[in-house]
Amino acid sequence: MLETIDLDKDVSKAAFQSEFPPLQQRVFELQRELRDARIPLLVLLEGWAGAGKGEAVATLAERLDPRGFKVHALFPPTPDDQARPFLWRYWMRLPERGRLAFFHRSWYWHILDAPAEKAVSSDAVAAATREIVEFERMLVRDGLVLVKLWYHLSAKEQRRRLKKMRADPFERWRVGSEAKSQRKRHERYLAAAEAMLAETDTTEVPWTIVEATDRQFRLLKTFKTVVDAMQRAVDTGAPAAPARAPRASIAVAALKAQPTLLDRVDLRRRADERKYARDLPALQIRLRELQFLTHAAGIPTVVVYEGWDAAGKGGNIRRVTELLDPRGFTVVPVAKPEGDEAVHHYLWRFWRHMPRAGFLTIFDRSWYGRVLVERVEGFATDDEWRRAYQEIREFERSLTRFGTVVVKFWLHISPDEQLRRFEERQETPYKRYKITDEDWRNREKMEVYRPAVVDMLRETSTREAPWTIVEAEDKRWARLRTLRVLCERMEQALAERSGDGSVRTKAGKKKHNKKKGKRRGRDRR
Repeated sequence: MLETIDLDKDVSKAAFQSEFPPLQQRVFELQRELRDARIPLLVLLEGWAGAGKGEAVATLAERLDPRGFKVHALFPPTPDDQARPFLWRYWMRLPERGRLAFFHRSWYWHILDAPAEKAVSSDAVAAATREIVEFERMLVRDGLVLVKLWYHLSAKEQRRRLKKMRADPFERWRVGSEAKSQRKRHERYLAAAEAMLAETDTTEVPWTIVEATDRQFRLLKTFKTVVDAMQRAVDTGAPAAPARAPRASIAVAALKAQPTLLDRVDLRRRADERKYARDLPALQIRLRELQFLTHAAGIPTVVVYEGWDAAGKGGNIRRVTELLDPRGFTVVPVAKPEGDEAVHHYLWRFWRHMPRAGFLTIFDRSWYGRVLVERVEGFATDDEWRRAYQEIREFERSLTRFGTVVVKFWLHISPDEQLRRFEERQETPYKRYKITDEDWRNREKMEVYRPAVVDMLRETSTREAPWTIVEAEDKRWARLRTLRVLCERMEQALAERSGDGSVRTKAGKKKHNKKKGKRRGRDRR
């Protein structure tokens, strides 16, 4: 691919002076039009060190309103970045709707520089490449204008430029370790770049190769590519992929009558007071020990709580966190998106709360609002909530690939039990704040929400991040069940990390020794 690029392209000074100023003016005008249309723009500048990426960013920024854009110079990840999935730091820098952002280097560092330096395996590169393609597709389908520019130079031209920069006391600082490494390992970087461009040049998000030998040609092509992308977005209203026309639905009564996942849940499960009083503190102590063990092992944990109103999520979360070290966990209550949350991709507000390695985050409601509340209430279009199933699976796969334990609970109760709890809340003064007109309105839509819940459980329960349906008619049973599942998942992660499956907490060891003693007693008898 790159060997076919004509690097001798140039533009005369007269032609440049004639054609460049109108492009600069048009970029300024289109910035305002994108702002009014609430369309975000992100420009990635990748390519060889010394190819002119910095000058391109600076020249683009000259005529823009500085209140409407940000430039991010992204260098190798910091220790804080490395404590989270690799896409986290890029999610945190995505532009709001109506604003512009320029990434001087980007997520492609992970599949270009790292492989060239032999810092990661080929399997890791393949997995990261897949995540990047999925990530970019998700962004553009949500309305982001994404422009990817690769600035290409010959090895000879790069050596000449780097030598000139080193000789200039004002430019010397720009020749960092990246530039030196590229110069020494040019063939390896070239092979990695070829592979990267081939794997990530997609129909929805193509690469534009910028022949970077001639400065005037380089700037003209950069501006024209950005202007064309901005103009297309303004003309069409958004760059998202067109939604497929819905097909007519044929009602089949026999299929509708079949039992669903929720119909098969046994809501008769109970835990008596004596069992609850015995097992709850033991499980809480076990979980506290696992909190310290996963912190030491650098394993992050994400717990998602979804369920019917009044299903007991709040009380359940309190029992989970009661004995935990508060320095090591965060509970995130999720409500209607506001402020910054409302001007980003719907997953952005959840990425910002992702725990560092070794920490735990609990979401009281979550990203599943996209396929529940937003679907049922019409806050998301048909195309948006339907594609969200795939986006959520990919999002959770990014977390689990990093090593995050993802535990998802659906707390299930019957309509009759929900009504009983609603009435109890209304009649009890200190519980009355929990019941609102919104709760009663949602109850009337329970049968409308039910198929959405079934679809959610079926479409997003994966091997890496399965759903656990918790029988929550009895709160004591539900609390013990969630604690057991959470402990088991964290112990499983520790066992996989150790490689020998032998991880046990102190509480687990006592239980194991007790059983061992009983077996020995039977042997003696």
